Amino acid sequence: MRLKVISRSTDDFTRERSQDLQRVFRNFDPSLRHQEKAVEYVRALNAVKLDKIFARPFVGAMDGHIDAVSCMAKNPNHLKGIFSGSMDGDVRLWDLATRRTVRQFPGHQGAVRGLTVSTDGRILVSCGTDCTVRLWKVPVATLMESDDGSDNSSQPVAVHVWKNAFWGVDHQWDGDLFATAGAQVDIWNHNRSQPVNSFEWGKDTVTSVRFNPGEPNLLATSASDRSISIYDLRLSTPARKVIMTTKTNSIAWNPMEPMNFTAANDDGRCYSYDVRKLNEAKCVHIDHTSSVMDIDYSPTGREFVTGSYDRSVRIFKYNGGHSREIYYATRMQRVFCVKFSCDASYIISGSDDTNLRLWKAKAAEQMGVVLPRERKRHEYLEAVKNRYKNLPEVRRIDRHRHLPKPIYKASRQIREMTESARRKEERRKAHSAPGSIKNKQLRTKRIVREVE
Repeated sequence: MRLKVISRSTDDFTRERSQDLQRVFRNFDPSLRHQEKAVEYVRALNAVKLDKIFARPFVGAMDGHIDAVSCMAKNPNHLKGIFSGSMDGDVRLWDLATRRTVRQFPGHQGAVRGLTVSTDGRILVSCGTDCTVRLWKVPVATLMESDDGSDNSSQPVAVHVWKNAFWGVDHQWDGDLFATAGAQVDIWNHNRSQPVNSFEWGKDTVTSVRFNPGEPNLLATSASDRSISIYDLRLSTPARKVIMTTKTNSIAWNPMEPMNFTAANDDGRCYSYDVRKLNEAKCVHIDHTSSVMDIDYSPTGREFVTGSYDRSVRIFKYNGGHSREIYYATRMQRVFCVKFSCDASYIISGSDDTNLRLWKAKAAEQMGVVLPRERKRHEYLEAVKNRYKNLPEVRRIDRHRHLPKPIYKASRQIREMTESARRKEERRKAHSAPGSIKNKQLRTKRIVREVE
């Protein structure tokens, strides 16, 4: 005789804590649950509302500089370390966990315009308007954690004096070379006091430089002549250049899609390009009301953060036209530099008010230790919100943001100007010969020409 016996594991119905409710076993057969969609919709709506209630993105400020923070760099070998440089020549290493200065690197006589760290995390490269490139030895993580602050200053390993001021620097993702931006693009080696190679395309100042994360010999630069140039170290001449209507302030490559990069522009927009097709932008990211000063991609490659002259920090999806989040503070002034942390959990911003600020990448994310049941609950609510995100009520609550009055008024003015320009273009087209005026897409409207 065969018997069917109900067997259960003790872990399935044992409470984790004495305060927990007893687990209830449910039959999830769809035929028995006619109100499943309605129940899930209510849960999604409540989850979106709770995100608004618990949205506390600001973690803390790091005070120490006596002038505007002009640049930052991440340490790829140490999760908690962040370097910052200011307009008075001060370079500091911060511990994000304690939000205090671990080490100072004095020496620059002018504004520090660029910081970068070598691939192994041992060498820090700084450059500035005093026409010098300085190489510093980075303290190891154990020294950072045990440092008592008695002697927290370092001396440079090497100082290279050059003919012109520098406006940016970046290190290869895999290699011993780093590039500086100034009157020209110079390629340096750690062991050489002179550049090993130089590139020049025109006579205008190069303002930023970024190496490609997938191809070590490829780099992109932006210059004051409104151009974005692509260089290949294996060639003796620059490869390609695209000229836009307004100047590009900074460039960031997508670490997961190395053929794509995003440019932060003076017109308050960011333009994502495919390096193989520079005559058209892949996506235009709009929301800022003033010049976008800096941009940095998340290590996941799914989103990037921007800092703007309008005193706000915004987070965009890599393929989204509008920002998903905006961060601002009453005392925060113009944002000159932004960085994602190496684990994509936090955002660091440096602004004109001498402070570095630490933000959460997800405003409502719970900090600290999360129990397994809590983590499963968060994952379930995220899935439910993603399922019903396009329904009107959920979308309205999720998209709503409180804006500072200056940004709100500037946004309304930009919308009125855009609408006015659109009406003017329609009337001009209606009163012209058919086919004489062609509509230009936003992805190509701001591009003047491409040069090869």
